[in-house]
Amino acid sequence: LSLLLSPFLSLSLSLSLSISCFSLSVWQTFTAWCNSHLRKAGTQIENIEEDFRDGLKLMLLLEVISGERLAKPERGKMRVHKISNVNKALNFIASKGVKLVSIGAEEIVDGNAKMTLGMIWTIILRFAIQDISVEETSAKEGLLLWCQRKTAPYKNVNIQNFHISWKDGLGFCALIHRHRPELIDYGKLRKDDPMTNLNTAFDVAEKYLDIPKMLDAEDIVGTARPDEKAIMTYVSSFYHAFSGAQKAETAANRICKVLAVNQENEQLMEDYERLASDLLEWIRRTIPWLENRVPESTMHAMQQKLEDFRGYRRQHKPPKVQEKCQLEINFNTLQTKLRLSNRPAFMPSEGRMVSDISNAWGALEGAEKGYEEWLLNEIRRLERLDHLAEKFRQKAAIHEAWTEGKEGMLTKKDYEVASLSDIKALLKKHEAFESDLAAHQDRVEQIAAIAQELNELEYYDSPSVNARCQKICDQWDSLGAMTQKRSEALQKTEKLLETIDQLYLEFAKRAAPFNNWMEGAMEDLQDTFIVHTIEEIQGLSTAHEQFKATLPEADKERQAILGIHNEIAKIVQTYHVNMAGTNPYTTINPQEINAKWDKVRQLVPQRDQALIEEHARQQNNERLRRQFASQANIIGPWIQTKMEEIGRISIEMHGTLEDQLTHLRQYEKSIVNYKPKIDQLEGDHQQIQEALIFDNKHTNYTMEHIRVGWEQLLTTIARTINEIENQILTRDAKGISQEQLSEFRASFNHFDRDHSGTLGAEEFKACLISLGFDIANDAQKRTGMMDGEDFRTCLISMGYNMGEAEFARIMSIVDPNRLGVVTFQAFIDFMSRETADTDTADQVMASFKVLAGDKNYILAEELRRELPPDQAEYCIARMAPYTGPDAVPGALDYMSFSTALYGESDL
Repeated sequence: LSLLLSPFLSLSLSLSLSISCFSLSVWQTFTAWCNSHLRKAGTQIENIEEDFRDGLKLMLLLEVISGERLAKPERGKMRVHKISNVNKALNFIASKGVKLVSIGAEEIVDGNAKMTLGMIWTIILRFAIQDISVEETSAKEGLLLWCQRKTAPYKNVNIQNFHISWKDGLGFCALIHRHRPELIDYGKLRKDDPMTNLNTAFDVAEKYLDIPKMLDAEDIVGTARPDEKAIMTYVSSFYHAFSGAQKAETAANRICKVLAVNQENEQLMEDYERLASDLLEWIRRTIPWLENRVPESTMHAMQQKLEDFRGYRRQHKPPKVQEKCQLEINFNTLQTKLRLSNRPAFMPSEGRMVSDISNAWGALEGAEKGYEEWLLNEIRRLERLDHLAEKFRQKAAIHEAWTEGKEGMLTKKDYEVASLSDIKALLKKHEAFESDLAAHQDRVEQIAAIAQELNELEYYDSPSVNARCQKICDQWDSLGAMTQKRSEALQKTEKLLETIDQLYLEFAKRAAPFNNWMEGAMEDLQDTFIVHTIEEIQGLSTAHEQFKATLPEADKERQAILGIHNEIAKIVQTYHVNMAGTNPYTTINPQEINAKWDKVRQLVPQRDQALIEEHARQQNNERLRRQFASQANIIGPWIQTKMEEIGRISIEMHGTLEDQLTHLRQYEKSIVNYKPKIDQLEGDHQQIQEALIFDNKHTNYTMEHIRVGWEQLLTTIARTINEIENQILTRDAKGISQEQLSEFRASFNHFDRDHSGTLGAEEFKACLISLGFDIANDAQKRTGMMDGEDFRTCLISMGYNMGEAEFARIMSIVDPNRLGVVTFQAFIDFMSRETADTDTADQVMASFKVLAGDKNYILAEELRRELPPDQAEYCIARMAPYTGPDAVPGALDYMSFSTALYGESDL
């Protein structure tokens, strides 16, 4: 066997020379070494030259010791299948820098012992000895130097080679005692008792160090020169067992740091989940109350509902608004901490995302708006119902008062005994009654229509309304029938009074409309008016002036009507006509006309005064409108200007991040100092509300617009300051220099020629090229961010291997919310994380493997021995049981736990 070990960690082996005979101890050692690794896969070999012939266990051995997956083996039993498997194993060995000469798959398949042992020795050299390096020596020399240094303090131990220096067994015992002094009482060992020394070392190594017994004490003692390959193989196991001890403390410290960060983040996540659940539960309880549309039957009950709603607006909702805002701030802070500690973005449980809370809040506000509109509509409906009911009662009372006594009048038989003049008078009177009856037809129809409308609007007292309406209709039908009957009776009377005073008739005809006009005038003069503008009050004043202009003509008509009455009195006095002093055609008398006329004259100046006072009030309202508009037209554009300035500041920032933060906070202070003007405008708005002013044609700005703009301005400057603070956190956590950040920002601003805060496709590509990246020519969307394919092209151009799985991993980092786009900030975070010295799941997994003694699992006692108590218990509580083929009772899966810490699997 000829060995050539390179100091540059590459190995070339040549077996072209004749292979020396391997001793029995080599067979035993190589078999034990192979089984020490195969047991991790749940198998072992009995005969080294037979069990590797089909290539299956040989491939499995290589997979275990290298930690890599080989090509899928052939499961057939034919020779060609076995040769194929062995060739796959030999090709894998060759891929690790080992040059195999004179070792072929056919010899291994045929059970050539020398070739098989030579191949195993090659594997041992490559995977167990080659990587041993002490002071720039490698392999055999490095292993020998390590043994010499570790045993130097021990008497009677002089390691000069890998054969006779180990015959007395003290070298093995010295190695164990140097690293684990509690396992061997070295002072009791004697150089003249090699059998005891060797067996002690072999037993202790197997029991406590997990190093299988590869050598036989009798063979070593009974051989003049023990086999060098067997000794080297066994000693390399000690090197690998003890070399990991120095790494344990570093690995434990790394794990402690990672676990402390993870525990803090878990607490923040639990707090978010709790706050989100409480807020969503409150929204869930509140929405059904706001969606309740069961109307009340009375105005008082509906007004109580409105008062309850106003109490909700003033007392219950504002604290929840603050909770929602604080929840969003906590979520953003948590995401920043996760990103800075190289953890995956926090994904709240289903239904508790920030977007879910925003959607639930939107549903709440939608229900709130609908509830308020419904309340107001119901109140207006009840007002209309009350108005209609009152109108029904008034009209019904007037009609009932008018019909009182009419049935008795129509059933009288006075025409049977009356004189001719009386009969003619009765006939005329009856004709007048018919006219009056026809005039009241409209009122009866109005009463029926109002009752119908009350029924359609579900008025709560509809039964009594319907009963009263039915009584009126029945009585009206009866009056019609009796009127027709009396008319027919009077028409049968042949004698009619021809001396009926035409003046009475003329008086009645002219007095009735004039009386109606005066009643209408009094009603108009006493009518209340509601106006909102100067123009409306001016229109009422104009109409009133026009009315006053008609008073002279009306006075002439009054005097003419009174003249008729005077003439009647003169005729009665002159001709002694017995008219009983009353007008048979009307109940209107001159005294009533004069009284109503005096009332009209009295109401005119009162109306004048009311219009003057309302005109003054509208002028004051106009002054308030102009006063509010003059301030709003200044504050509104000022807010818009400040919003644009903040946008420019966020793009054109110069100096260090701390200077930018100081400048932004000073800018924020200047904005806050503007608050008194907002408060002054609120005072003007309060006066407008108290004056019941609902519109303002002098400005397009409402107080709500100003409030929203002011809140957006404060939110924007606060968000910009928060972004700078997060950039400082990123810079300090990732070790990015100020010059690097300045270079990124300067390049971005240089190509942002339209100062929009975003880059177009060509601008963005030019920006990246200016930073040293070779970007593909795919067109970029003009959004200031890259979509998934664009980002993938960018990474490939920078040297990343973009397989589908790798790209999916990177996208999960830069786009945790799965929006399909990559922002500039996310891109910078990714690049800084890739270049910074941060912990990864593989590093944590490697640290656990060190603590586990190179096993695929770790035991609870190993964790408690190497880690602080609280973090050891944290790991034990969260690690899943290990279920591999080499599992032992109490074995824990540290691999899945490590990947779960970084979001690559579920914890």
